[in-house]
Amino acid sequence: MSAGLFGLLDDVAALARLAAASVDDIGAAAGRATAKAAGVVIDDTAVTPQYVSGITADRELPMIRRIAIGSLRNKLLFILPAALLLSQFAPWLLPVILMVGATYLCFEGAEKVVARIFPGKHGHDAHAAPAAVAGEDAEKTMTAGAIRTDFILSAEIMVIALDEVADQAFWSRLVILIVVAIVITAAVYGVVAVIVKMDDVGLHLAQRSSAFAQKFGRGLVTGMPKVLAALSAIGTVAMLWVGGHILLLQSDKLGWHWPYGTVHHWEEGVHHAVEGAGGVLAWLLNTGVSAVIGLVVGAVVVAIVHVLPFGKKAKH
Repeated sequence: MSAGLFGLLDDVAALARLAAASVDDIGAAAGRATAKAAGVVIDDTAVTPQYVSGITADRELPMIRRIAIGSLRNKLLFILPAALLLSQFAPWLLPVILMVGATYLCFEGAEKVVARIFPGKHGHDAHAAPAAVAGEDAEKTMTAGAIRTDFILSAEIMVIALDEVADQAFWSRLVILIVVAIVITAAVYGVVAVIVKMDDVGLHLAQRSSAFAQKFGRGLVTGMPKVLAALSAIGTVAMLWVGGHILLLQSDKLGWHWPYGTVHHWEEGVHHAVEGAGGVLAWLLNTGVSAVIGLVVGAVVVAIVHVLPFGKKAKH
């Protein structure tokens, strides 16, 4: 009797260890998948504050909450089922879809670069916030626009994450992608909420009697536009880097080995040539080359869309 009880306890302990290992594996895979989508996440974080500009302070957080709920709905109810069905029944399409999405990322990044170099000449920000609408429908209109834009970014995030865990079993993929969707949505819109309220915090501190609080508050008010500008620039570089890297990696999977093989050979050379910092320098090399590839590919697409005659016609 006691032997059977101890045997049962051993089985329960073994199952508990197996469950703990599975949770650890899922957590690690979710972390890798989230890191892979970092470029799009940064862009999403940089874009969303534009949609609450001009909204009264008491409506900013409710509006961000509705956008966040819409973003999670996009990921879990629309994008996730489609992505899982695709990975289960037509996994050969994933590299092609990833390359299409990467090309779109490169286009967005290059378009922002062109708009910065030639303001007013070419391009528009693909994520530009809609113009403010007068009347009671303004908030609803801007929220709907933000959720539509989020759908594009969320699709890119989920497909990139799916590619990272494509070798997992179906149910593991499902759990990992649900975790990624929730974590990324909470992180993005949590940061957005903090960003949009920083100027209000600064104004509040600037009215305090303490000289330090006043100085710090004024610093927040004057510094937040610079933070947003820096975040936008980082998002642009991240889009070019992520897009270029996806093109490199997926072209190798589709059989065009020369580009990825060449960059990998350069990485190996740098890694072994410099002791200590070789790994960091190799990563920087890969990142820089990927960003250049992204910029070149994106510039070609920008030229097609905005410069060539049939591109202009299609735009109109």
